[in-house]
Amino acid sequence: MKFSCDRLRPGARPGYLARLRLTLILVAATLVASCASVDPPVIKAKATAPAAAPRTTGGVISTSERKRLIELFGGEYSAPAAERFLNNILARLALASETPGEPYRVTILNSPIVNAFALPSGDIFVTRGLLALANDASEVAAVMAHEIAHVTAHHAAERAELEKTAALFSRVSTDVLARPQEGEQVQAKMRLSIAHFSREQEFEADQIGIKVIAKAGYDPYAASRFLGLLGRSTALRASLLGQNASSDKPDMMSTHPSTPERVNRAIGEARQIGAPGLGETGREAYLAAIDGIAFGDDPSEGLVRGVRFVHPKLGFAFAAPDGFVLENQSAALIGVGEGGAEAMRLDSVAADDAVGLDAMIASGWIDGLKTGSVETLKINDLPAATAVAQGDQWSFRLGAVRLGPKVYRLIYAAHSLTPGIDTRFLASIKSMHRLSEQEIAGARPLRVAVVAPAAGDTPESFAQRMAVADRPLDHFLLLNGLEKNATLDPSLRYKVIVE
Repeated sequence: MKFSCDRLRPGARPGYLARLRLTLILVAATLVASCASVDPPVIKAKATAPAAAPRTTGGVISTSERKRLIELFGGEYSAPAAERFLNNILARLALASETPGEPYRVTILNSPIVNAFALPSGDIFVTRGLLALANDASEVAAVMAHEIAHVTAHHAAERAELEKTAALFSRVSTDVLARPQEGEQVQAKMRLSIAHFSREQEFEADQIGIKVIAKAGYDPYAASRFLGLLGRSTALRASLLGQNASSDKPDMMSTHPSTPERVNRAIGEARQIGAPGLGETGREAYLAAIDGIAFGDDPSEGLVRGVRFVHPKLGFAFAAPDGFVLENQSAALIGVGEGGAEAMRLDSVAADDAVGLDAMIASGWIDGLKTGSVETLKINDLPAATAVAQGDQWSFRLGAVRLGPKVYRLIYAAHSLTPGIDTRFLASIKSMHRLSEQEIAGARPLRVAVVAPAAGDTPESFAQRMAVADRPLDHFLLLNGLEKNATLDPSLRYKVIVE
């Protein structure tokens, strides 16, 4: 979380805060993404989740544009062993692809989200979050082959052309024929067409990718395995947030097919090549290559540890109410509690010293503010203010804490502010404090460790070693592609998350 928001001046009223009530009500929905929580921009010739990769045109991007794209995903992540391993996979895929002379190269992105994408230049990008989820070389090969297929099949250019045509038809109806209602109808129909077209592109990229990895000597069933992991990852994340996973549900406007449909088609495509057990998986070599990579948040963007959030770069720590699930996003820390019945957002602004916190908290953050509720106080020697706002269906507790040149804003939402809920909010905001040198030194990222089971080890015993606060057993099973009640193979090694 970079905590970069509007700068407040005396009398300023940030426009996006007027919409905060809707943001908080919808917070759980925005946290549940199919694969990726970030999508990079469409890269034009002149100019972020399942394989929900960004689309690019056939143009060549500049060095500065490539750098900007990488920065959107937290920059490059240095893992020389993993990078060499992935480039060796790409060399095999290139020889088996429709463009055997194309020089592909990989860049690992410093992001915990699960994502991958390719550019027409031959650049393949994978996040460290994806590497942590995959279990063998064939699964990563399937992901990269899928993204390469989007480029070789010119999917981005075809979609851009379809979108251009849709925009043209809409403009003709609205501007030339003076039929705005007809233009809206055309847009709606074209959106359906584009969504259907995009889903078919995903199926085609899956199909091409499976053929390529099989030709390269990898297990063709790896694509269906990894797609299954993506579906499970989405479901687990949704469950933690008290929501129903939606990846199984068909949606006419979705640009990606449902996960079960993709899995079934991928299995069918692999069966046309051969029976299960065909091809190389490269499990042990892959696990050795990713052993030790970072897992989850980067300390420079803040670390979530259960309900506690520590930001060593900004020098503060904060604890959400018990039972909350926190999500560290690029502009804010978002939390959901009580199955979605409670929500919170913590962000920051650079505020002039002339702006008093009492005036700032009453300056229009949210509709329904009870002006008589504004109260100033000290929190661990930090100037602070709190207030209450009431909406139609939600009640809000607002807090502001000044720390250095920034003011940190906490907004806590619940259907009703009972005394118990109010006490939890006050305890939460009062947890805000400056980090000690010892706390800063201890703010280190989690890591993937690859270990062999000892005699008597079970998934449950491994789960006790997982440095994951929420449902460690489910995370262990997911990260190792295991089902419930699975037994461990003493001849294999497994991934655990450690401090």
